[in-house]
Amino acid sequence: MLHIIGQRAKQAEPVMRTLHTEVKNQALRQVAEDLVKRQEEILAANALDMEAGKKAGMSEGLLDRLALNPDRIAGMAEGLCQLADLDDPIGEVSVMKERPNGLLIGQKRVPLGVVGIIYEARPNVTADAFGLCFKTGNAVILKGGSDAIHSNLAIVGCIRDSLSKCQVTPDAIQFIENTSREVTAQFMKMNQYVDVLIPRGGAGLIQAVVNNSSIPVIETGTGNCHIYVDESADLKMAKSIVINAKTQRVGVCNACESLLIHENVKKDFLPALAEALKEKNVLIHGDSQVCEMVKEAAQATEEDWGREYLGYEISIKIVNSLEEAIQHINRYNTKHSEAIVTNRYDHAQQFLNEVDAAAVYVNASTRFTDGFEFGFGAEIGISTQKLHVRGPMGLQALTTAKYIIYGNGQIRA
Repeated sequence: MLHIIGQRAKQAEPVMRTLHTEVKNQALRQVAEDLVKRQEEILAANALDMEAGKKAGMSEGLLDRLALNPDRIAGMAEGLCQLADLDDPIGEVSVMKERPNGLLIGQKRVPLGVVGIIYEARPNVTADAFGLCFKTGNAVILKGGSDAIHSNLAIVGCIRDSLSKCQVTPDAIQFIENTSREVTAQFMKMNQYVDVLIPRGGAGLIQAVVNNSSIPVIETGTGNCHIYVDESADLKMAKSIVINAKTQRVGVCNACESLLIHENVKKDFLPALAEALKEKNVLIHGDSQVCEMVKEAAQATEEDWGREYLGYEISIKIVNSLEEAIQHINRYNTKHSEAIVTNRYDHAQQFLNEVDAAAVYVNASTRFTDGFEFGFGAEIGISTQKLHVRGPMGLQALTTAKYIIYGNGQIRA
């Protein structure tokens, strides 16, 4: 069955590659409309997944990732509509130059081909991944986890029906229903059908794909994201940013997991922040100084400094300088998103220049590292590697280039 899915995707690839922009945009809008129209069906399927997740003891953060509601379905639909409104990168020609021999050599933006995506309990990824791949002329094979199987099947069914309405091959999207590890392992070896594989999920899933795939992988990273409160920071602003980054949604990769506070502002900042975190039921894992000041704090271990909690927990450390903060971040971060709260321009620039991460913020929450927020309409994931893309992956990230050469009879001597 897996090979049949691969063959269908491969057959759909040349059709997708030449699909006109207006046809793609019309189909995206139709899918968006139908997702909202069929939300009761999708929500009923999601309720089955939520019930199973609760029975299995799934954490609050992961349940939040799994949950759908009318607003989230509307957000999925809005993301598809935004994609329809964005310029189509496919066919764009750039860097056209004339060589001394008269040849005109340029680059043309083209699809990757067949994109495979392995992901965990995030049913919104199903719609986002389809939309981005479809707009860029790629066929996509989705392999979701067992936690969201009913939700994913309902969403994929809706998408395929919508494509058929628009007289576009529904094989542009394939879904692997078998959620076993054995099938996942087989999928990772299907390089005869799949051009690139993108994992989205926890560290275990991502490393399993990176280590075992024979298909080229774009690594999307886990998020041990830091905020550093500088000695010059506006402390009211800092408190607002930390609370938002930590508690607005705890189960996402761009949530703040680690906080660094300059020693000179710890007395003015930490007690008020600790009280605000306590009101949000956030457990603090602190160093010795933090534990002295916050009686409810637990002593942080070495593991805490590098941990992605995905829940109501945070690690807090007091540092003596900006340099110590940067050194700590670069040692323990996952190269995802890092932020500084400061009123000093030179400190902001040093932080931007020296912190090694896909997204680096000055005076803003890390929660903005998101394709929708960056104006991409949606995202296929957030790449923490340096090839071939980095950060939120929008339309451009799902394309490659080929050289096109115009001549008038040239031959090489």
